[in-house]
Amino acid sequence: MRLVLMGTGPFAVPTFARLIDGGAHTIAGVITRPEKPARGKIEVDLHPVRTLAKQHGLPLYAPESINSDEAHALLRELAAELYVVCDYGQILKPAALELAKHGGINLHGSLLPKYRGAAPIQWAIYEGETETGVTVIHMTPRLDGGPILEQVSTPIGPDETNVELEPRLAQLGIAAVEHAIARIAAGDTAGATQDPALVTKAPRLAKTAGAIDWTRTAKQIHDQIRALVPWPKTYTHWLREGQEPLRFIVDRARVSEAANNAAAGIGGPGTVIEAGERLVVQCGAGALAIEQLQPAGKKSQTVAEFQRGHKVPVGAKLGGE
Repeated sequence: MRLVLMGTGPFAVPTFARLIDGGAHTIAGVITRPEKPARGKIEVDLHPVRTLAKQHGLPLYAPESINSDEAHALLRELAAELYVVCDYGQILKPAALELAKHGGINLHGSLLPKYRGAAPIQWAIYEGETETGVTVIHMTPRLDGGPILEQVSTPIGPDETNVELEPRLAQLGIAAVEHAIARIAAGDTAGATQDPALVTKAPRLAKTAGAIDWTRTAKQIHDQIRALVPWPKTYTHWLREGQEPLRFIVDRARVSEAANNAAAGIGGPGTVIEAGERLVVQCGAGALAIEQLQPAGKKSQTVAEFQRGHKVPVGAKLGGE
């Protein structure tokens, strides 16, 4: 088939690379988001699909809006039979979808209809899911709401983070997209209708999502920490008596099973009940053992390293926005 690939972020790269290298299809062009100037110290490629297209010498386009008249003229010129969309960042309206013979398919990082939206992988971890996967839908104007062509599930490890899970799901997407394209090429475009009663949302993350509410359970906070790496990360404040609160990011923590019984009712949520090689903090239920943290303006360090300079005592309070 004659394809146009539409994507921006890293989740799309393994699938797009397979479609480009496989030789089974003609890649008429790659469409990505406009490149924005980087701010501060950037250690990752913010536009990996752009990099992939350049490496393969493919025609590359970055319209401000895929739904503009100018973009529609481009799509007519590219004359795709099918759009393959993943991690793109723009929603194709009906007028754009109609410019390809078979419309478009989208690779999404959840078991739709659960976690529709911009951050499905993070929200699945945040909500404590033990299973997730990828879904390929035949696109409709409704966000992530089209009929399901392919779906693959996988367990989520109890300590698995977003940065570990996303690449695994991206690899699962390769075969799922290939199978979906084969179905469409064979004239099978029906797919399975999504049950609206099972829809959950996965909106774009805000920086405030990282604030720890110590009245939540230890497991819920642990899931929050796993979900919000590398951004916005999870943070709290040491509420020091007579001094400014010290903000720090929690880089690594575990539910502290040993502390659950001893901690019950001692000092209330946010109270440090053990201070040494780790900081064990009472939660709304159970306790969380912080092992690695990053104070504001400093590098990430173990709790033992942090304690040599700060001496957080048992009974100290953590919290604040």
